[in-house]
Amino acid sequence: MAEQMAGAGVCLIGETVRRELFGSQTAVGTSIRVKQISCEVIGVLGSKGQGAFGNDQDDVVFMPLNTLQRRITGNTRVNTLLVSMQDGAEPERVKASITQLLRERRKLTESEEDNFNVLDTKQLGEAFSSTTQVMTTLLGAVAAVSLLVGGIGIMNIMLVSVTERTREIGLRLAIGALESEVLLQFLIEAVVLSALGGLLGIVLATMASVGLAKVMDVPFVFDLGINLLAFVFSAGIGVLFGYFPARRAARLDPIEALRHE
Repeated sequence: MAEQMAGAGVCLIGETVRRELFGSQTAVGTSIRVKQISCEVIGVLGSKGQGAFGNDQDDVVFMPLNTLQRRITGNTRVNTLLVSMQDGAEPERVKASITQLLRERRKLTESEEDNFNVLDTKQLGEAFSSTTQVMTTLLGAVAAVSLLVGGIGIMNIMLVSVTERTREIGLRLAIGALESEVLLQFLIEAVVLSALGGLLGIVLATMASVGLAKVMDVPFVFDLGINLLAFVFSAGIGVLFGYFPARRAARLDPIEALRHE
């Protein structure tokens, strides 16, 4: 409280800051610079790990509010307040008390609406879930369009392949190959082509995720199950869009196919 009132140049640092700045050395009692302002480290916060939104909760520096306002930001306005409730407290009652206090401090009359928001962790979680759901839907739509375009591309490639190999197909059918064997051959080719594309996509996505994780300073997690599902799904696209060209190849008339130039 004394440091807060005096605007002292002191601070508390998180474990990540301590590790990156001091390594194995003692941090307490030393000085660091924050926005060209020197402040003395008077304590190190306990490790909290990764937050719910993927942020590093240990990559923080805390200092007295007066110090921050007077010596760094030059702004006395406070945009956000975090309130910690005691065990057993009722969230709705606490929210009502905070709302009443803020209305009194802001001198709002009964006819005036609140010009602030009071949110609890449940509301924040719901807002985050809603945003995540919208993003998931949009990304799913983009993925669906990409798969459709990729599938059509595979189908066109296989149709061209069937046209160019018409005589080969006719020869195989003429010497006794079954329609099911020709169908299976072209289906396998379509699946291999699609699966290779899926594998390449997984590799590129993994590389991009690793790079993004380093930039955002968050841990990278490789989910084997999801990637296997993506690989199997890409192979399924090959079956779906490769069936029509394969069926067309299997139903060629051997005589007409051998006459093809």
